[in-house]
Amino acid sequence: MSIDDLLHCMKIIGNEEVQRNQLMHRLDLVNAFSVEPGMNVLEIGCGQGDTTVALASAVGEDGHVTAIDLADADYGAPITLGQATNTILKSKLGKRIDFYLSTEFLEFPEEKFDIVVLSHCSWYFQSPEQLRLYLEKVYRMTERVCIAEWDVSEFTLEQHAHLNAVQILALHSEFVENDGNIQHIFSKDQLKKMLKTAGWKITQEHTVDAHYLQDGKWETAYAESIREVFDKTSTRIQVLTNTLYEQLKNKNAQSLNSVVLIGDK
Repeated sequence: MSIDDLLHCMKIIGNEEVQRNQLMHRLDLVNAFSVEPGMNVLEIGCGQGDTTVALASAVGEDGHVTAIDLADADYGAPITLGQATNTILKSKLGKRIDFYLSTEFLEFPEEKFDIVVLSHCSWYFQSPEQLRLYLEKVYRMTERVCIAEWDVSEFTLEQHAHLNAVQILALHSEFVENDGNIQHIFSKDQLKKMLKTAGWKITQEHTVDAHYLQDGKWETAYAESIREVFDKTSTRIQVLTNTLYEQLKNKNAQSLNSVVLIGDK
């Protein structure tokens, strides 16, 4: 399916240019995952379904995508997960997808899948231990796992602001109010180590360009909007966050690239 067909399936959830860019990146990620027609895929942390749509397109009419997320249907703004996923289910791709919101993967039945995907969701985990348990369960359910996440190991000057912004947001979750998406900033090497601990062999690693996405600007703007709340924190945290805020001056902040790690048994 063309990107215009996929956008029609989503009925342009939000700004068309933004959605087109986001979907282009998801298509690049799915290509790096080597998803093939006819595959049965499990996606953990599906969110509003951007990657789900790309996966459903790749598996074709004979394939299927099971997409789960811990968040409930009312989560998200200005479009909720429920609104987004219902829109996708009503499209021509809907019959290829099952969405399970408000679903804890550790309580999900241990079925067999060709591939299990975790796309840009590892930083949402409440603890490294929780992610480790997920990867161990995934090991029992498939022969291949594919992880995509922001790459904090290599970046340009324009991408540096995005890196500092996510560090600020992680500090906010720890020292001010634990209500943000960013809980832990796992690096590529940390993810590799967790995969290996869970039994996986890292067989492929790819860098996928993402500088054109809006995420860098969004997260930089959000970090700037909460600067005053760090006045409530200790002197050490205030000094640290002030140092990070000094690095947010680049108004042309670009998104970090994505790293794709593929583990096989």
